[in-house]
Amino acid sequence: MRENEWTPFLQNEFKQPYFQPLASFVHEQYDTQHIYPPKKQVFSAFETVDYSKVKTVILGQDPYHQPGQAHGMCFSVNPGVPIPPSLQNIFKELHEDMNCRIPDNGYLMPWAMQGVFLLNTILTVRESSPLSHANHGWETFTDHAIQKLNERDTPIVFLLWGRNAKMKTSMIDTDRHLVLTAAHPSPLSAYNGFFGCRHFSKTNAFLEEKGIVPIDWQIPDLSKNGKNH
Repeated sequence: MRENEWTPFLQNEFKQPYFQPLASFVHEQYDTQHIYPPKKQVFSAFETVDYSKVKTVILGQDPYHQPGQAHGMCFSVNPGVPIPPSLQNIFKELHEDMNCRIPDNGYLMPWAMQGVFLLNTILTVRESSPLSHANHGWETFTDHAIQKLNERDTPIVFLLWGRNAKMKTSMIDTDRHLVLTAAHPSPLSAYNGFFGCRHFSKTNAFLEEKGIVPIDWQIPDLSKNGKNH
């Protein structure tokens, strides 16, 4: 892994009693099953957004479980992969909230490069088996990451969509940070409070109020040499 400000946190977690059984399970799964994301991308969120650079946290559940989709950041898919339904709904809300154009791809790296920490609560999954790596220790690991972010003096916006994500609210100091909750953007629940939540404009209003550069939520098109059209 590329070293950054997360490195001491990660090295400490890797030494914790809960992590050794988790690591053994995950290694065995990669050796015997089709597991996503690729092993080198499991900690992509931590490698891409340094600890002090996090402005916004979006919390997902577990990685996409079909070939070629997941690359270690929640809701994001690799270039060239069809946009999954939940992300389509995120883009619809962005269009209504911020007038962002619907992009031709679901690669959210431009958000990450601006400080959007795209964290799944479970970092690996077996092909075609959602939540197959639940209850093996990843939840403890990512809870500790959220607690570490909560220690930050600089305010962070936490976007918690869906029941599982909302349960993390109690871990966050809402006097210092902003927590925005809504239904999950899945087609099963998006009409129950995700559409119309306006979380993206609310995030930027909070960041600007705190003197922090807001997020440019527009994902560029990847067609025509990556230029916007």
